[in-house]
Amino acid sequence: MTEESDLYFAQHPVGQMANLAYLIGSRSKRQALVVDPAWNVRGLLDQAARDGIEIVGALVTHYHQDHVGGEIFGHSIEGLDALLELQPVPIHANKHEVEGLIKVTGISPGDVVPHESGDRLEIGGVAVRFIHTPGHTPGSQCFLVEEAGRAGHLVAGDTLFLNGCGRVDLPGSDPRAMYESLEKLKRLPDDTILYPGHLYSPEGSDSLGDQKRTNPYLRAASVDVFLSFMGH
Repeated sequence: MTEESDLYFAQHPVGQMANLAYLIGSRSKRQALVVDPAWNVRGLLDQAARDGIEIVGALVTHYHQDHVGGEIFGHSIEGLDALLELQPVPIHANKHEVEGLIKVTGISPGDVVPHESGDRLEIGGVAVRFIHTPGHTPGSQCFLVEEAGRAGHLVAGDTLFLNGCGRVDLPGSDPRAMYESLEKLKRLPDDTILYPGHLYSPEGSDSLGDQKRTNPYLRAASVDVFLSFMGH
């Protein structure tokens, strides 16, 4: 008989830019982390509360306002500042993203825990591994959610989408770094399930193995081919 999973995992469409936020945690500990809380922060906390789960931290994929809050394109988006008012918790960001994150959201340096690639957080039987994936922004990171004996869940922010990848024409973007980041993600097992930062496809997830076969940005045979895809 297969042991029941301890993983608490929920995907939430939020806002007007097809963003996806996530709740990741442990059923046995009744605790979770919220990924990219923006647009509807109270709704995310309410969902966790209905499930009997306490939010104990926030994970940031990158500092763009549609993922963490701030002013953009005429939108005033609630985000980390609203979260800290409702539930003061540590904000986990890649060390290269901290300065931009503070500037965009107005939170204080003391609110942010800077991370290196390879760092891990554990809640119950669930571990979250931080993978630095620069390209879209200098401190973009993905989160590999791991539970013993089960396929991993890759929460990829704006690094990797279903059949796409993040933009590399924005301030701080680097197309060569994006290529290297995607090569790093390609080394993860095929049964890893990809969960993107935006719902740009009919489905909200896919196996990494399927994406390796169908996603043109993962299929690029060289950095030069990839750069040509990106218009460089």
